Amino acid sequence: MLNVNKTNFDENEIKYLKLLSNQFPNSIKASSEIINLQAILNLPKGTEHFLSDIHGEYESFIHVLKNASGVIRQKINEIFGFGLTEKEKKSLASLIYYPEQKIEIILKNETDISSWYMKTLYQLIEICRVVSSKYTRSKVRKSLPADFAYIIEELLHEHNNVSNKQEYYMGIIETIIDIDRAKDFIVAISQLIQRLIVDRLHIVGDIFDRGPGSDIIMEQLIKHHSVDIQWGNHDILWMGAACGSEACIANVVRLCLRYGNMKLLEEGYGINLVPLATFALEYCKEVENKHFHPKLLHHDKITHKEIDLITKMHKSITIIQFKLEAQTIKRRPIFDMDNRTILDKIDLTNGTVNLDGIEYKLNESSFSTINPNDPFALTPDETSVVEKLKSSFISSDKLQKHISFLYAKGGLYLTYNSNLLYHGCIPMNKDGTFKKITIDNNTYFGKSFMDRLERLAREAYFGNGDAKEYGKDVMWYLWCGPNSPLFAKNKMTTFERYFIDDKESHKEEKNPYYNFRDNEETCKMILVEFGLDPEDSHIISGHVPVKVKNGESPIKANGKLMVIDGGFSKAYQPETGIAGYTLIYNSYGLQLVSHEPFESTKKAIEEEKDILTLRTVLEKASVRKTIADTDIGRELKRQILDLKKLLIAYRMGIIKEKNIL
Repeated sequence: MLNVNKTNFDENEIKYLKLLSNQFPNSIKASSEIINLQAILNLPKGTEHFLSDIHGEYESFIHVLKNASGVIRQKINEIFGFGLTEKEKKSLASLIYYPEQKIEIILKNETDISSWYMKTLYQLIEICRVVSSKYTRSKVRKSLPADFAYIIEELLHEHNNVSNKQEYYMGIIETIIDIDRAKDFIVAISQLIQRLIVDRLHIVGDIFDRGPGSDIIMEQLIKHHSVDIQWGNHDILWMGAACGSEACIANVVRLCLRYGNMKLLEEGYGINLVPLATFALEYCKEVENKHFHPKLLHHDKITHKEIDLITKMHKSITIIQFKLEAQTIKRRPIFDMDNRTILDKIDLTNGTVNLDGIEYKLNESSFSTINPNDPFALTPDETSVVEKLKSSFISSDKLQKHISFLYAKGGLYLTYNSNLLYHGCIPMNKDGTFKKITIDNNTYFGKSFMDRLERLAREAYFGNGDAKEYGKDVMWYLWCGPNSPLFAKNKMTTFERYFIDDKESHKEEKNPYYNFRDNEETCKMILVEFGLDPEDSHIISGHVPVKVKNGESPIKANGKLMVIDGGFSKAYQPETGIAGYTLIYNSYGLQLVSHEPFESTKKAIEEEKDILTLRTVLEKASVRKTIADTDIGRELKRQILDLKKLLIAYRMGIIKEKNIL
């Protein structure tokens, strides 16, 4: 009941309530809004969809986005049950995923297209009615396609028991078919179903690298109605490159060459690789080192001449990268990475390198661009290549648009609806305590460390002068530094993997976090550090692929932590044995979905081959969760409290009502 006896409004409260009164000028408006917000609190919680480590696999990503990790097919089963055959359900699901392409195929084969249109329109309207039922009419209305907004709204609110309106609804559908708008209507309502099936999309890092379509994925995310992104180490690398970090740029180019993704650079982002190619042809006459041959996971047709050029470019940018990284390490002693300035440890005469006191034989000895007296210095021609690449990255409008979006929608971590999301780890000591790290003469750990790193990452893009330059170097550190929560290892053995055959030198030690993440008490400690209730909250991360074929489970610490990197990237699938995990969090609880490899969009449309999924219920709510149980619900409750205070102020005459009549 409203407390009308409250009289102790302080001066700041009155100022705030006066501002609020501009939006709700009288008690009628304020009361209506209270009723509206209170009603919203009782609606079911919206469905959240979690994906991680997409790594440029745009076809798989887009399909999982369209089918909402099998939720659309699940809804079809729930609504139609035995009323449709399995073949009819598959066909209907395929139509919803790819309406434009699927209709073209159906129109060629269907003999009675009017009957098909009539049946299909009714099915789609019924699905849309069910998936929209958890939202307010206002929210659904804002999601409606402009061309059919009025028609869809009318059809969604049809009542089967209102006989005098059935002819009205039938007339709408018949007219849609009669005036040849059925195809457009099916496309519009299918896209609406895709939009409404998921209320919020979470990307838990690593959109970029390995696969060929990171730019396509970014375009899809920009179009999405509600998305947040937790930066992964591969994302931060591209972000650093867009900021102008030369070390990050060299790494980005190297990885694209390693996986044969020049098209992403040249056509996707307009990066000019001609200067690098010209340099490579002049300085890399022959490259016998097999490690510089590209891994062509997505390329069936490529000539030997093209492979030879990529190999030479690959080696050239790799040497440039090692030089730029050494310069960064020398410039920033606070990074404590002197053991990674490797070029000065090479004995060119004997063809060996001394790492941590151990002498290793190099698998090749051709380092024509390295000056033994100044191994970290770029040659004039290398400097020219780097300057031209840097200019291309900074001036790429599309890349800058995508990176700006990553900054706007992203961060190093997120707390949302009792879940803590981050890509890699929270750096720890060997005893399981948070590691304390000194930055700028201040010590940080846990949440404060993540907050400070995020601020520095933003200064790399938005800052000026020395702050920007330091931020750019921090972006590279986040890619491969020993205390980076995104990299989460003691060193990145890139040089060793290219030039040393002894695999002992390739080992990278994971942060001690990974020794403790199976421990429930450790996970609870992390949740408390980030301000969450350890009993009701979870950690969701990615970064390290879960090797299912070796018996590893994505569910850790008695369900407190879930690792959802299951191998979206084709490069990881031989290790994991599956093709990715996704997570669904709806009003009934948490469900983990594992995916089999996706064959192709073409087969999904023509042969109706969906991604095979296995759904595991991780946690089932004893009482269905509502908006009141979410972060949005808590904000709505605060708004209701403020509006009630405004009502009191109106009734007590502290604030005068306006526009009453």
